[in-house]
Amino acid sequence: MCVVCVHLGVLGVRREGTETPPACSTMTLFSRVLCSCTQNNAPLFPLCVCTCVCVCRYNGSLPNGDRGRRKSRFALCKRPKANGVKPSTVHVACSPQAAKAISSKDQHSISYTLSRVQTVVVEYTHDCNADMFQIGRSTESPIDFVVTDTVAGSQSNADTQSVQSTISRFACRIMCQRTPPFNARIYAAGFDSSKSIFLGEKAAKWKTLDGQMDGLTTNGVLVMHPRHGFTQDAKPGVWREISVCGNVFTLRETRSAQQRGKMVEAESQELLDGSLIDLCGATLLFRTADGLSRTPTVKHLEALRQEINAARPQCPVGFNTLAFPSMRRKDTPDEKQPWVYLQCGHVHGYHDWGNRREERCSRECPMCRTRGPYVPLWLGCEAAFYVDAAPPTHAFSPCGHVCSEKTASFWSQIPLPHGTHTFHAACPFCAQQLNGEHGFVRLIFQGPLD
Repeated sequence: MCVVCVHLGVLGVRREGTETPPACSTMTLFSRVLCSCTQNNAPLFPLCVCTCVCVCRYNGSLPNGDRGRRKSRFALCKRPKANGVKPSTVHVACSPQAAKAISSKDQHSISYTLSRVQTVVVEYTHDCNADMFQIGRSTESPIDFVVTDTVAGSQSNADTQSVQSTISRFACRIMCQRTPPFNARIYAAGFDSSKSIFLGEKAAKWKTLDGQMDGLTTNGVLVMHPRHGFTQDAKPGVWREISVCGNVFTLRETRSAQQRGKMVEAESQELLDGSLIDLCGATLLFRTADGLSRTPTVKHLEALRQEINAARPQCPVGFNTLAFPSMRRKDTPDEKQPWVYLQCGHVHGYHDWGNRREERCSRECPMCRTRGPYVPLWLGCEAAFYVDAAPPTHAFSPCGHVCSEKTASFWSQIPLPHGTHTFHAACPFCAQQLNGEHGFVRLIFQGPLD
């Protein structure tokens, strides 16, 4: 499972002959991301950032580096020309041959196969007021952001190659308004290279009260809006399923069941700050520009790291000074690396005190004699997953990723989909399932003796 983040905002990037929009706090954070935004190998117009996708399982970047459409975060920019689409003509009671002829036109369409002899085809026409961005496992050109399944705790892409993916090749599409307030709406399924979406006989589909067709993808697209937004006071919302036409439903009995849930008419597919999107193998986090203005920047996290190191915390056993490694070496062990006893929170350097071969998974803390896991601490470097800019004082258990107390508390309460049947809280920086009483622990540092 992996988690991803999406951002909405406006960047003050000027092109000749255009007006400069107001500057946004996301400019510094995503400047290098914007430079690589492409669609069909053509650069996007970096005037307005609609959304940005971050893979939470990767702590700020992919293990082998961000490349092309495969990266840990992805900015969706206003395109030079709108490529949005909206439903148009409906062809009912088509034979398979007629449906194929209609869908082969040079325009987008969705085909609903009702039986071997009947197919309904909905043609889509150009929408000049929206930009469309597609997310999925496929590496074909219509996909703007390529996501793959990840195994929690794996250190490289090679670790996951043997995993059979549950993410759809064309998982979902997001429609962003080209004008303020830049609302973004999500729909299940994406158009392939032939500009088509096909829902076969076995796919869940139905005719709506107004005579239109709708359906669900095999493993579905789930959305959850945290209550009170993505803030210090945020609480878990309710997971819903989004249909191909963007309608909202309660969850099916199982992820791929034929019977859809009940329609929730009071809710829409519009993404809000902190909305979580699950693709059955990858989870995306949507952020707005206003929300990001309340979160720390990468520079702020670096300043907090330096502030902790400047306090010269010491190991109570070896009396050596501890220090968090730089952001560039965030996954590389260091001799000054802080370690923690997760049961009590006491921070040490690495040592062999109390290490017994027969109890490799448990160590006794020299300070309080509490037994429990003994793991290295890693600073959470993806700023978009922080709900505040407070100092990193708590660590997730069992992975040891460090963040602010409110951030740890928020993610420990969020039930993220795992596989096709279960939900559990996970660390946003590595996707490991949380354990312990709270899922995180308060860190207790010892200052220098002098």
